[in-house]
Amino acid sequence: MDQDRTEPTLSPARGLRRWLARDPREFDLSRRRFRLRRGAARVVFEEAEKAYVFGFNAVMSREPGKVDELPAERRGHGYEGAAAACTMLDLLTLNRGRRLHELLIGHAQQHRYSAYLGAGRGYALLRLRPVRGARRTHPLLRWLAVDGFGFQWSLSRADRMVGERTMPDLLSRAHCALFDQGLGRLLWYHDCASPDDVAARIGAFPAGRRGDLWSGVGFAATGTGGAEADELWWLTEHAGADGFRAHLAQGCAFAVAARLRTGTLPDHVAQAAPILAGAQPDEAAGWAERELAAVGHEAHTHEDFQRWQAQTRRAWTRRHRH
Repeated sequence: MDQDRTEPTLSPARGLRRWLARDPREFDLSRRRFRLRRGAARVVFEEAEKAYVFGFNAVMSREPGKVDELPAERRGHGYEGAAAACTMLDLLTLNRGRRLHELLIGHAQQHRYSAYLGAGRGYALLRLRPVRGARRTHPLLRWLAVDGFGFQWSLSRADRMVGERTMPDLLSRAHCALFDQGLGRLLWYHDCASPDDVAARIGAFPAGRRGDLWSGVGFAATGTGGAEADELWWLTEHAGADGFRAHLAQGCAFAVAARLRTGTLPDHVAQAAPILAGAQPDEAAGWAERELAAVGHEAHTHEDFQRWQAQTRRAWTRRHRH
């Protein structure tokens, strides 16, 4: 990670946007009482959230293109923040998702996964539930907004979501499953990429929730990073012992597919794919991309999204059956 590069500067936000802009200090996760014991992982997570806050404020300053000035490995998180800001503005002005749509077909075109996750974070910041995903967007990828909602909702309420293992009142079990993927990503941050701590945390949840939590962990451990190779191997042992090895691999495959769409593959993603997915990055991403195409152009429900995930897990199982 290039930590020496100077952070791009933004013009001051004006009017309503000035009051909606995020405090740059929000990237300091120690303020949220996370288990940030290890220096390297803490830097990774705080740099990711710092990029998120920058992207959010770039939209409030009417300069979303400045996200492209961030280091390549952090732009996805930057566009996650930009999409959260666009979504908040869209919801507050009742314009049916125009700003998010413009971001997706413009600056964030190569970062669609991150942008959909960010849209869900925008809903959570306004205490609204994205029960139909993000509007005016990809009919299937829009459901990533529920994942993003789960991450942000849990980030703001870690004591209840993580410690007490509560669940917000969502409309269906399918929505809860997508929420838990976001919570799984949050657990990777919360326990500072410690395989033992993450596994123990997931083990305290009911069995019916653990598969989706492992999927979220696989996505975060690959897409954001924070762990060394030996720790990733140990993570696969924990997931396998819990009976959810395929879920961990599926989350990894989705993260690799998201990264490859940007045209760059950070070293931590290239390291994670052979361990968590048991395949080279191109192959792992291919499972997700092929199965996305296989669900068909008419697929649009959250059940279809879950079918895409299940078929990706089956692709991993076929690959490793022998």
